[in-house]
Amino acid sequence: MIKAYAASLPGGPLEAFEYDPGVLGITEVELDVLYAGICHTDLGMIDNDWGFSQYPLVPGHEIVGRVSQLGAGVKSLQIGQIVGLGFHAGYCLACDECNSGDHNLCAAARPIMAGRHGGFADKVRAEEASLVAIPDSIDLSSAGPMFCAGVTVFNPFLQFNIKPSDKVAIVGIGGLGHLALQVANAWGCEVTAFTSSGKKIEEAYSLGAHHTLNSKDPDQIASAAGKFDLIISAVDVSLDWRLYLQTLKPRGRLHFVGASAIPLDLTPLDLMSAQLSLSGSMVGSPSTMVKMLDFFQRHDIKPVVEMCYFDEINDAIAKLRNEKVYYRLVLQHR
Repeated sequence: MIKAYAASLPGGPLEAFEYDPGVLGITEVELDVLYAGICHTDLGMIDNDWGFSQYPLVPGHEIVGRVSQLGAGVKSLQIGQIVGLGFHAGYCLACDECNSGDHNLCAAARPIMAGRHGGFADKVRAEEASLVAIPDSIDLSSAGPMFCAGVTVFNPFLQFNIKPSDKVAIVGIGGLGHLALQVANAWGCEVTAFTSSGKKIEEAYSLGAHHTLNSKDPDQIASAAGKFDLIISAVDVSLDWRLYLQTLKPRGRLHFVGASAIPLDLTPLDLMSAQLSLSGSMVGSPSTMVKMLDFFQRHDIKPVVEMCYFDEINDAIAKLRNEKVYYRLVLQHR
């Protein structure tokens, strides 16, 4: 039996829960969970924000674990190896996206928290293809958020061929944004942080920003007209995106990684004269995670984390709901 923490109804508290995972699949791997990050996506699944949560629901998709069992067909991993597991627990491995290395775009990708149970547990199972070996020199206690927040902000730099000479702005210095600042700086870019929090200004500089602008001051935003090659939005609130578009250079891009369902108040005409682009993405493929880990290791990029114990999970979730987290929460066993 696997011992876990599960919500039994939308928005409900997590309670002790046990389940029988059944026979290990041929390409499945079982992990002893060492650490598990808590993300806003976990809250969304607990609350059934997207309408496909199934209860009892065991959240958890920022997982660091030790391989404890291998399916008969697993070839790339060994018992005792330390690996990371993110949002997806498996892929079809047959579509064009999987065959081109874009597994996260697979239409049949299987989320770890949908149709199976996640990592708020002592053990978790996933397909071999979704697991990524963690280099020895990476701090395991802070590694979990790399497999969601970390790869989410790293992926755009690969996808859009961002150059070290580019000027990049990050909107929102929180769980995603604090990592995006570090990545953009290490990439070699000139980095600007948009934040409405006075106390986060100095923190933004320490995380890699060269400049800061008040995200709620139209005059400050307007002062950056035509400056940025890329803006990464890491917020889930409504802002004057038309004003932000004006800070892009011709052919600039506004890219969303914050999971907001709020409609954008924009028209095609807002994009056309300067050939601007709007885009969005979440997480990344296993191959991108490997590149991310190498990049983070080389440049000493780490999530800023607060540690708590699994039996404190409801207190931790309440802290996240109330936006009292600095900047990511990670669960550990006593």
